[in-house]
This record gives sequence, structure tokens and C-alpha cells, in this order.
Amino acid sequence: MIQVRERIFNIAITSTGRVLLARDRLLGRMARNGRIEAPRIEISRHAVQSGNHVLDAVFVKPDASTARASLLICHGIGETVEHWLGVQQLLAANGVASLVFDYSGYGRSSGLFSSSQSEQDAVAAFLCLERMTAPLPVSILGFSLGSGIAAAMISKVPAHRLVLCAGFTSLRKAAVSIGLPKALAFLVPPIWVAEEALRACQIPVLVVHGEKDRLFPVRMAEELSSLCSSPSELVIVPKVAHNQPFRHPQLSYWGLIVSRLVEDGARGAKTRQIGS
Repeated sequence: MIQVRERIFNIAITSTGRVLLARDRLLGRMARNGRIEAPRIEISRHAVQSGNHVLDAVFVKPDASTARASLLICHGIGETVEHWLGVQQLLAANGVASLVFDYSGYGRSSGLFSSSQSEQDAVAAFLCLERMTAPLPVSILGFSLGSGIAAAMISKVPAHRLVLCAGFTSLRKAAVSIGLPKALAFLVPPIWVAEEALRACQIPVLVVHGEKDRLFPVRMAEELSSLCSSPSELVIVPKVAHNQPFRHPQLSYWGLIVSRLVEDGARGAKTRQIGS
């Protein structure tokens, strides 16, 4: 029964993702050539090995100035790396280098999507970013679907901070929140339960949520923050809907995230100087 549920889940995620991507292409919401040129910012495309799969990833960093922080981004269900170029450029303009990758079966990445494979993909992408931006401390940001993946794999890598944006408390609760009847919730695999991951998390957690998120209500963000055993911070951004942060990136949303990452990087640099 568990294998059947997981197979249905994998098919549902893949199908939903492709439908949403087709919609965004039709509506012109994506960079069709997969690359955006910007002054003082370096953009490069990379192939990341994840087991037998090869992941498509985009790395963006400041050009003229040295990056002050490093961030891995786990994106949502209906997105690929092209959706996140605007966010990455905004981050780079404010001193944060970032890597966004497509899960197996997404975009140009090979293989098929599954919950366990997506977590393995995130670990592989983290290790790749860690090599590219050493000695900067690397943090992880999960957005929507990616919040479940980011929280689940956080114990497997030496991350400096966890950022959960537009997140949910469990996959089952997320499915009910977006319209699945509660009576059918048992069909959803019991995975990405935030309580399990956040109780064991030893690093600072920043929870950021849009006030007008209609997919996952603000109370989910409040619960996520309350579940943390490590220091946590909850930020509700006024007048922001679910997908707005990456479709129309603004410092009103991303500014606090940038400031926390840069502060972490500065503290890390002082620690390295003391220890050198």
C-alpha cells in the first residue's frame, strides 16, 4: 500500500509540475533561453551529479564584489531554474551567491522524481555549492514544496541556517490545504513531516510567509516556527501571495533573508580569522 501511494504521489507531482510549467511558458512567465544577462553579476549553468542522475543547476554570484553569503534554493512544484533567475540576481546584487537546481525529472534534469530522490538531489546540490563558494557558510532555503525537501535533508549536510518560505507542516496537511478532501488524506504518503525534522534541527531557522498566501495559511508558518527546537524567527510579509516572491522578487520580501545570511557570513568570517 505504501509503495502504491508513493507511486501515485510521484506521478501526481510530476504531472502537476509539467502542467504548471506549460502554463507559465504559455503566459510568458519564464526566461525562454534559460539565461538573463545582468551587469556585475555572473551567471553560469552546471551539471550536478546525483547518484545516477544529472541535475540542471544555475549558479549566480556577485561579480565585482566578493560574495558574503551562500544559499542553496530548493524550489516549488511548478517551477524550474528559469523561474528563479530574478531572485538569484536580486540576491547577488546584495552579496549573496546562490544555486538553484532542478530535481530529477524536472526541466533538463535526468531521471524521475520521487521524495527520496529529491532529498538526495538536494544533498548533491548542497555539496556542489559548498565546493564552489568555500569557505563561505552555506544555508538552505526551501520554497513551498521545497520547504519539505529542505527540512527533510537538513540533518544530512553541514548547513549554517535553514530558511522556510511559503512552507507547510506536512505533505498530508498541505494536500488538504490545497483542496484534497480530508477523507482522502490517507492516500498521501506520510512524508515531509516538519515536526520530525525541526525538533532535531540544530541550526537557526527563519520562517518567511506571505500574508495573502492562499495555498498554505499563515497558521502553518506559525506552527513551523513553534516546532523548532533551535533558535527560530517568524516573519509574515504583508500583502504577499504564494508565488509572488519569485515571480516579482522585491527586497520587501527578500531583504530580511539577505540580511540574516550576510550577518551569518560575517560571523563566520570572524570565526575563521580567530581560528586561523
